Amino acid sequence: MATATATLVRGASPRLVTGHLLFLAVASLLLLLFFSPRAAAQPWQVCGNTGNYTAKSPYQSNLESLAKALPANASRSGNLFATGSVGAVPDVVYALALCRGDTNATACGSCVATGFQDAQQLCAYDRDAAVFYDACYLRFSNQNFIASTTNNGDPIILMNTQNVSSPVRAFDAAVAVLLNATGDHAAANASRFGTGEEGFDARSDPTIYGLTQCTPDMSSADCRSCLGSIISAMPQYLSGRQGGRIVGMRCNFRYEVYSFFSGAPSLRLPALAPPPAPSPAPFNVTPTATPPGTTGNKTGRVLAIALPIVAAILATIVLCSCLWRRKRKTPGKSTLPDTTNPEDIQSIDSLIIDISTLRAATENFDEANKLGEGGFGSVYKGILPDDQEIAVKRLSQTSRQGMEELKNELVLVAKLQHKNLVRLVGVCLEDHEKLLVYEYMPNKSLDTILFSMVWEHWTTGTLMEIMDSSLSSLAPRDQMLKCIHIGLLCVQDNPGDRPMMSTVNVMLSSSTVTLQAPSRPAFCIPKSGFNSEMNSEVYPGASQSASRSPMSLNDVSITELEPR
Repeated sequence: MATATATLVRGASPRLVTGHLLFLAVASLLLLLFFSPRAAAQPWQVCGNTGNYTAKSPYQSNLESLAKALPANASRSGNLFATGSVGAVPDVVYALALCRGDTNATACGSCVATGFQDAQQLCAYDRDAAVFYDACYLRFSNQNFIASTTNNGDPIILMNTQNVSSPVRAFDAAVAVLLNATGDHAAANASRFGTGEEGFDARSDPTIYGLTQCTPDMSSADCRSCLGSIISAMPQYLSGRQGGRIVGMRCNFRYEVYSFFSGAPSLRLPALAPPPAPSPAPFNVTPTATPPGTTGNKTGRVLAIALPIVAAILATIVLCSCLWRRKRKTPGKSTLPDTTNPEDIQSIDSLIIDISTLRAATENFDEANKLGEGGFGSVYKGILPDDQEIAVKRLSQTSRQGMEELKNELVLVAKLQHKNLVRLVGVCLEDHEKLLVYEYMPNKSLDTILFSMVWEHWTTGTLMEIMDSSLSSLAPRDQMLKCIHIGLLCVQDNPGDRPMMSTVNVMLSSSTVTLQAPSRPAFCIPKSGFNSEMNSEVYPGASQSASRSPMSLNDVSITELEPR
């Protein structure tokens, strides 16, 4: 065409030349519009290949029902998100709509309604279609894509046609930092939406703005994984561009060198530190001439001498360390130093009990009064002259708990006062004895009572009976029940069933997460089955062999403390 036009222009009259110039201008404009980037106009559509439907068919009727319901559902929801399905196979229609997190409810509903109209025009009679706008996007399909938490199909990639004037690698690195930080914020936020700004180059691109978003029904981990997959593709498709976005059905991001979102950004990041400037080369330095081969030979001799010496020193250090650790772990040897000074803890005068009183209280530590035995010594039941029942912890001479650890325990326990904690009554450090005196608790650990009680009320549907009536005005009933539900999930018998803390955070902060039913707690003691005495290390009449082996219904929850 160019050759023919040039020929016509050369042999034509001035009036004809003017006409052809006008034709060239119009043709160029049409070509420019045809080949312009996809970001030039909205909406951007993706038409599927899962088949077609016909006019007035059941599929079209189901689609029209969703087109009426979904815009209102999205605008009324707190997170501007909605999914739905209508009909049965083969005419079932699934749909998903998400509005940008900084959009108001009215604009959201209008955008989704327009999307249904445009999708049916741009992808006429297609059973699967998606349309994307700045403010929202939606998709409908005869395939159940809403059950997946990944971007179904290829996401669309839109780019700013302008290139940055700054160094491309530095700009791309700054964009990656901004998008990853904003992605972390979005994944941790219940709305799964985040915005941010980052300082860059005051001369060319002073600030970079970013936005990340996932559908709110995704977990925090799924959202971050989805964003990570599209952010990692940014250098491949958008390197050096002043702006761009990658939009999938489940997550998307956008960045520009101008502010494009409403409201203040969620994050503000400082500019990345520039790389250090290379050191200037020294002036007027003439290198000393070295005979060929001299430097290499000298370096080789030094390494040949130094390396074996360094290796020998390291081997000696490792060997000594291993021997020292093995000696420390040798059983049967006291780790208490000979110079231990009991006077270091005599400042707790109010807790001092003389040895004669404790001998009388325990009948000289009679085996009949022995409650049990642990890693640090035996425990005896006793009665003080004022008829107070006590439990005396007698540390053995071979105990790994030294005077410093005992001092720390005394200082800590003496400060703790609570109705649900065993109270420290006193301490004795006479005649080479180290004795801790606690109040005697005849029942088992408090956790078995609490967990059993809550579990029984859970199974009978009477959880409100364990609520403190004074709390009824402080929080809604469903919120209190939700907290108990999450607590039971966290103490399930199988550790693999217990939720991670990130999941617990999502459960507490989201009102749309469905909680699964908990299984029996690890410490729940049924009324039949295990003997209740078998779950208490310290109980009257326990045999010595049984008391030396701490038992737990959950073997991962046994904690044996060992001093450092």
